[in-house]
Amino acid sequence: MKIEIGTQAPGFTLYNSDKKEVSLKEFQGKNVLILFFPLAFSSVCTAELCQMRDDIARYNQSNAEVLAISVDSPHTLAKFKEDQHLNFTLLSDFNKEVSAQYGSLYETFALGMKGVSKRSAFVIDKDGVIRYAEVLENAGEQPNYEAIDACLSSLN
Repeated sequence: MKIEIGTQAPGFTLYNSDKKEVSLKEFQGKNVLILFFPLAFSSVCTAELCQMRDDIARYNQSNAEVLAISVDSPHTLAKFKEDQHLNFTLLSDFNKEVSAQYGSLYETFALGMKGVSKRSAFVIDKDGVIRYAEVLENAGEQPNYEAIDACLSSLN
């Protein structure tokens, strides 16, 4: 399924790295930046999420909550978050349902792995409407942070 700008964001509830349920609806009234990423501990994913960590003040100023989602288990995400000192929520889409809902799932990834999240970025406004959507086919690329920042700035 392809997510269209201007449509209501699909709701979801996933476990975070602390094994607690987190629902998208909990963030109503805030802007949300959702980042899907292929695999914890891989080089590009680590670089992407460490950049988010280092730039978190900018997202906080935009009243934006950062949620990073992968198909890794909550246990793996907990270790990744600890090792990289990540300061935002990591969510496990182990069953691949949310990645599929957002059109962010590879059928086949590197090394023949099936069902890995595509690197993607979505900005959801305070009313739960998609305002930015970017799904990358090449896992070696990173989202367009300037476009994400511009979108978030326009919402405040």
